[in-house]
Amino acid sequence: MNKTTSYLQSVPDEGTIEVGHLVNCLLRDAVAADASDVHIEPWESTIVVRVRLAGVLQELVHLPLDLGEKISGRIKVMANLVSYQSDVPQEGHVPASPEFGDVELRVSFFPTVRGEKIVIRIFDPRNRSFDLAQLGFDDETLRGLVRLLSRPNGLLLLTGPTGSGKTTAIYAALTYIVNRSGPSVSVSTVEDPVEFHLPMISQAQINPAKEFTYPRALRSLMRQDPQVIMIGEIRDAETAGIAVQAGLTGHLIISTIHSGSTAGVFARLINMEIEPFLLASAISGVLGLRLIRTNCPRCAQPCEPEPSLLKYLPAEALENATLRRGTGCDHCLNTGYDGRTALTELLVVNDVLRDAILQKLPTRALQDVAIQQGMSTLWQNGLRRVLRGQTTMEEILRVLAADAF
Repeated sequence: MNKTTSYLQSVPDEGTIEVGHLVNCLLRDAVAADASDVHIEPWESTIVVRVRLAGVLQELVHLPLDLGEKISGRIKVMANLVSYQSDVPQEGHVPASPEFGDVELRVSFFPTVRGEKIVIRIFDPRNRSFDLAQLGFDDETLRGLVRLLSRPNGLLLLTGPTGSGKTTAIYAALTYIVNRSGPSVSVSTVEDPVEFHLPMISQAQINPAKEFTYPRALRSLMRQDPQVIMIGEIRDAETAGIAVQAGLTGHLIISTIHSGSTAGVFARLINMEIEPFLLASAISGVLGLRLIRTNCPRCAQPCEPEPSLLKYLPAEALENATLRRGTGCDHCLNTGYDGRTALTELLVVNDVLRDAILQKLPTRALQDVAIQQGMSTLWQNGLRRVLRGQTTMEEILRVLAADAF
């Protein structure tokens, strides 16, 4: 039984609930479960508290609606926000403290018709590994990525949805460069926000309120004699243009960009009015990322795939496959999964792909050219994980549903 439920059962009635203690129990339960986020949201008849475990929301507890304003007020005080305002969005930060296991909390309040929805993101520096070899990349991707990081110039882009591991991967890439070259390399970053402080790296956080934007920061940074620059995200044409030019003029640029697919990055940048010949020359590679849940090692057992899922698995591969599924246990909170690992798709730009980019081929055609040049897709890498018993076909379909058809 979690601390929240135990506390609620110990009080005689709703009127005696001490909100400060209740919020503390909620946060301790979330940290103990290794949750990445806590959602506190008013529904029709209750306030539901859900935690995101390994990328999936799960209900923790339902609370009386009357506690909504009190919970909101308590968390606003913790985050040093305006407690009496409930009709506008607010964002804040709760510093790490031993009370919650030395984790940092980033809180967001959003007004809804039933009251405020609160989302708390949990940052636990102890659970973050910035070792490339520990991220779960397949050997082929890891070798290709290391080769790209060894180049003195070019633009390396990471793409994937929110929560797909881009920040961890990009920090691991910077850590690899620093560990390889030591003090002989100058590495700088421009981020929004700086999520973790890295040794031997100059990190800057943009501040739009003071007009310290990505473009302004990058223009200034180019006069700081950097060799490697990390840009938190390419969001607009101006930032994209500076990143491309920097990649062409002797700098190694690493950044993230949102795109529907790995090959779709080029169409996204062309829509930002970046010329294809600049993209073909500047971009050295694009790494597509997703995170999938892995089978719980304590309760995973051999299994037979559902007949409806057999069509996705190559018949010739099933003969030597080791299909497994977690049955659910206390260790994995009866989910059958424990932890996550990365699925990757590394598109390395070579002469053939440069010609395809110059011809402005559509995304699907670029994807086909990359596959012909040896790129393993997210879908192919996902199926390999299933056949090795590391995860389930259902999990691959949940994460890569669009790639299945």
